Amino acid sequence: MNKILIIAEHHAGQLNSATARCVTCAQTIGGSVDVLVLAATPEPIVRAAAGLQGVSRVLSAAHEANLHALAATYAPQIAALAPGYTHLLAPSTTFGKDLMPRVAALLGVAQVSDLMQVEGPRTFVRPIYAGNVLVTVEVPEGHVVAATVRPASWPEAAVSSALAPIEAVETHVALPTHTRFVALEGASSERPDLQSAQRVVSGGRALGSGENFKLIYELADRLGAAVGASRAAVDAGYVPSDMQVGQTGKIIAPQLYIAVGISGAIQHLTGIKDAGTIVAINKDAEAPIFDVADYGLVGDLFKLVPELVQALN
Repeated sequence: MNKILIIAEHHAGQLNSATARCVTCAQTIGGSVDVLVLAATPEPIVRAAAGLQGVSRVLSAAHEANLHALAATYAPQIAALAPGYTHLLAPSTTFGKDLMPRVAALLGVAQVSDLMQVEGPRTFVRPIYAGNVLVTVEVPEGHVVAATVRPASWPEAAVSSALAPIEAVETHVALPTHTRFVALEGASSERPDLQSAQRVVSGGRALGSGENFKLIYELADRLGAAVGASRAAVDAGYVPSDMQVGQTGKIIAPQLYIAVGISGAIQHLTGIKDAGTIVAINKDAEAPIFDVADYGLVGDLFKLVPELVQALN
């Protein structure tokens, strides 16, 4: 029987929704599903994890060294708890991409990245070449599956009224001291988080300046949406890099994605391929974005976006 351990991602006492997507992936693999919460004060995170449907048990590892999510500190604790598990999963986010290679190295196995589909307990589909090619990989018998799960490819597990059992665990391993937490810098916004938002409005280079991005912000605020940008807009300095959507930015899967003034380079399309409904606004009727859009509006964004905002008002 498969026994799966999911490493919970969390910040400021809140469980990241990417963890709930990992639970869905784990249920598809089949077997018992445990969630490990490493934190200094794990109680609120543990309760949130225990409420996810499909979770068999939540392991709570409270340690002052877990105050900040440092891969160098987390990895040896996870490796110490790994015996007995057939699969170790973490979301394919900045957190998971930093953490899981260390865990795999400590266990002496190869990591599998970006699980998109499950073909069998040890057989998975993952993207390569910016998502243009999908490959099937198989992990040999006798090797633990250490993998990251592509959040955009999986829905969030439902929340259950019944909480899974919670168990406190201790690892008793020597933690490294060569890595220390200095500071965490991140953009603060009242808008939804770009990576987990159900609605996203993105702007491209056609906006012409950072000041003109106020059109995107206004439309997003009317829709209760997060704001993203194309790589061209980021490279031009209109917005910071943490807003970039695409292969080298954030890969997202909102229910609604509105692309304003974005031509649709393959780099960008890779980041939105799993979106539910795609709406494109562009003055170029031949722009590649219209090939993937469910709805397209050809015209001047500086005229059309204000009209949309007025209609929403």
